[in-house]
Amino acid sequence: MKLTPGKLAGLKAVSNPRGVIAAAAMDQRGSLQKSLAKERGSAATGKDLEDFKTLVTDVLCKHASAILLDPEYGLPATKHRHGKGLLLAYEKTGYDAQTPGRLPDLLDVWSVRRLKEAGADCIKILLYYTPFEKSSVNNLKQAWIERIGDECLAHDIPFFLEFVGYDAEGGDEKSVAYAKKKPEIVSGAMAEFGKERYNVDVLKVEVPIITEFVAGTKCFKGEAAYTRAEALQHFRDAESMTHKPFIYLSAGVSNPVFIETLELAGESGTKFNGVLCGRATWKDGIPIFAKQGEAAFREWLETTGTENIKNVNLALEAASPWFLKYGAKSLAELG
Repeated sequence: MKLTPGKLAGLKAVSNPRGVIAAAAMDQRGSLQKSLAKERGSAATGKDLEDFKTLVTDVLCKHASAILLDPEYGLPATKHRHGKGLLLAYEKTGYDAQTPGRLPDLLDVWSVRRLKEAGADCIKILLYYTPFEKSSVNNLKQAWIERIGDECLAHDIPFFLEFVGYDAEGGDEKSVAYAKKKPEIVSGAMAEFGKERYNVDVLKVEVPIITEFVAGTKCFKGEAAYTRAEALQHFRDAESMTHKPFIYLSAGVSNPVFIETLELAGESGTKFNGVLCGRATWKDGIPIFAKQGEAAFREWLETTGTENIKNVNLALEAASPWFLKYGAKSLAELG
């Protein structure tokens, strides 16, 4: 694998000096709006989303290598990132619930060219994906990713692909039954989108287990889907599916659960290359912003939120630099 100048510059921009991606994620839109409205008891406006994102960016970017934002409500926040790297989301929030298969869509008035002009160092796409979906549905998704990969190639900017698994049969994704399917879902997605044809530079992946179902963990719920040894092997099996750099997402779990999950990844010896972590750092501040306002939320971010992201950074000592995947011993060696 060889990196073009633009892709190399983009990856360097979102990495820490060690070559690990220690990025914060703040591109939630629909889910954030619903959460704010629920806590406040009245509608959350676009201005609320802009203010929330700006506060998170201003405080947490001091402790991150980059921030992921969306161009719909996140552009004001891009001016408060303390010189750190910027990833911009290219997909619409959520998916079409009327059509089976969780089909994605792109933002109407945006393109890779426009996102790059808005200051993006990297482009991020979220895709709901399971290898167990009908091939007619997955064929659509694969062609869609090929188009975006080619667009990023044409504009010489890194392409981060985030995929989130689901149960193609409509089962509960928080159940022990789904926890048992999850390793194959994650591994299958990594194997597919690590193929050269997609031109993906970094895979943003779920961990291949649900930590609450690992026997003996601190957050164990009492029902086991895997032993600790099996869980560690699932991490190693997923890693073996691709040569591409990959980072973990926090998938909405609490900060202590995400930290324990990263510790498991480290214990397994998996050479993951960082995180793009959102809700595990700022989610618990939603009620404070909604009920007490901006000043109280800033204070929460500067204390609890900062402590959360520092916990993540500590757990990232187990991560490996992404440049090793390109056969380099340092970032300088890549140019």
